[in-house]
Amino acid sequence: MKKESIYGLPLEQLIEWLQDHGQKKSRALKVWDWLYRKRVTNFSEMTDLNPECLELLTDHFILQSLREHTSQESVDGTIKFLFRLPDDNLIETVLMRHKFGSSVCVTTQVGCNIGCSFCASGLLTKHRDLSGSEIVEQIMKVQEYMDNARQGEKVSHVVVMGIGEPFDNYINVMDALRIIIDHKGLAIPGRGITISTSGLADKIYEFADSDLKVNLAISLHAPNNELREQIMKINRVYPLEKIIQAVEYYLAKTKRRITLEYILLKDLNDQREHALQLVSLIKNIQQLINVNLIPYNPVDEHPQYQRSDHETMLAFYDVLKKHGINCSIRLEHGRDIEAACGQLRSKQVKANQG
Repeated sequence: MKKESIYGLPLEQLIEWLQDHGQKKSRALKVWDWLYRKRVTNFSEMTDLNPECLELLTDHFILQSLREHTSQESVDGTIKFLFRLPDDNLIETVLMRHKFGSSVCVTTQVGCNIGCSFCASGLLTKHRDLSGSEIVEQIMKVQEYMDNARQGEKVSHVVVMGIGEPFDNYINVMDALRIIIDHKGLAIPGRGITISTSGLADKIYEFADSDLKVNLAISLHAPNNELREQIMKINRVYPLEKIIQAVEYYLAKTKRRITLEYILLKDLNDQREHALQLVSLIKNIQQLINVNLIPYNPVDEHPQYQRSDHETMLAFYDVLKKHGINCSIRLEHGRDIEAACGQLRSKQVKANQG
């Protein structure tokens, strides 16, 4: 019998499963506490469970399905983990340290089919979706690393911005998020979680209706369709008009702010005219929009793109601010170990497939 990871069960499902196997609801609550508060790595450490319950868990579930393959630490304290999945696929997960806490950037797919021309993550086509348990366990493995370091660190924020398009794995990602925010478990508040999409408009509508109170970011990266199609082939299916309509629905339904992510590519989308086009695109919704300007992080495989110079980035920022748009320039983490935005991919996987 193939054992499933217990991290894939929300609390309600764990309660139901144990009750179906003759166990009390109170035991499910104890198991949940051992998993997410005490963070054990073996069922035998759940010392206040009766032997029958422990045997049930051991026979049907596993705790450690991800194995650390390698890790790299940046000069800024960022750590990139390469995890091996049960089927031997490899994924990357990043721990970032901030003044406000520690955040984990999780991966949602093995490979990515969106194919943004500037992004390293799309160099490998999608092999499969990650399960909800594999998404949750990335956080648990990073937390285990911090627990072992005994410095009192705890994961306080999660960004769903690793390899893959989260809304292309919508059900599993949503299941994982519900486990992550559960106040009896990891208890990471929704305001500390951000999910990013390349603009799958139909899923933005669905996400708005889900009532899941986590932050939404949209990878825009261009102010007009012609330019966006040049660098993001997904724009052929979901052009800017459809995305803006979906954003308007989301804002009206949730009253929550949205972040628009915009990578600045030298001489391509970083000129004053592009800033003014962006202003025009979002002028009707700008009160609930924050534009996050992202310095391009170079990767060997895309030499045609270069980073905008600092003065150009500041000029772009200045145009937006003068038109009343909330905007910021993203701080970089882990650029020296290729753990920054747009750099994630497993070179080991590429080498193996090659």
